[in-house]
Amino acid sequence: MKWIKPSLCHLLAHRTLELRPDYQDLKDFMYSIPERFAAGEGSVVYKGRNELRKMTYRGLDLVVKSFHRPNWVNRFVYGIFRPSKAKRSYDHARMYQEIGVGTPAPVGYLNIRKGLLFDRSYYVTLASACPYVYNDLFYQHFDYADEVVRTVGRVTAVLHEHGYAHKDYGRGNILFQKTDKGVRIEIVDLNRMYIGPIDMRKGCKNFERLPATPHMHRLLAEEYAAIRGFDAEECFKLMQAFRSTQPGKINDLY
Repeated sequence: MKWIKPSLCHLLAHRTLELRPDYQDLKDFMYSIPERFAAGEGSVVYKGRNELRKMTYRGLDLVVKSFHRPNWVNRFVYGIFRPSKAKRSYDHARMYQEIGVGTPAPVGYLNIRKGLLFDRSYYVTLASACPYVYNDLFYQHFDYADEVVRTVGRVTAVLHEHGYAHKDYGRGNILFQKTDKGVRIEIVDLNRMYIGPIDMRKGCKNFERLPATPHMHRLLAEEYAAIRGFDAEECFKLMQAFRSTQPGKINDLY
């Protein structure tokens, strides 16, 4: 099937594209994403409010995230005033890369507007090589589980030191793998981000959606406090207190 690049000057379906310099040869692919989704191309990674599909193009394994169409009020707001979720994801991923925090390599994003109304947006990354998510720590055995948890504590501290806090820091948004150089983690779902000063209390609260045993909280607190210059015991107490308020929390499973 031949994909036809739509006209950018078509007022009823204006498309805005941004690509990293290394991926300029993917323009035709990016413009064709809506048609590829409509045709059911690729394999579904996740389907809910938003949809993620894995696609292969010119030898590259890509993950494409299609954000749901906003309500009428937000279609106007996103069409005129606010950056799309795809653009925010792309911008935040680049910010992560600049400070050495892992995230699937951003390729670009596509916004579609119909007249003055925002319609849809798509965010594209290279597929992550990480085979596991944080939640797997509770259902599979990893002889390096402590190293994973410590790495999460350190990486989160780096984010917070730079004034970044992931607003959906949950069990499914932290990927990890064991490498020859140690554990690598990659953080996904980056469209919602707090940017600003992060003190000890606000920083420890950012862990509240991550299930953790007391032992895991201890490891998180030690690594987090060491980098940020906080008291580890106080961080441990705060993390446990904030986690205890979450519905459906997982208690000590180890």
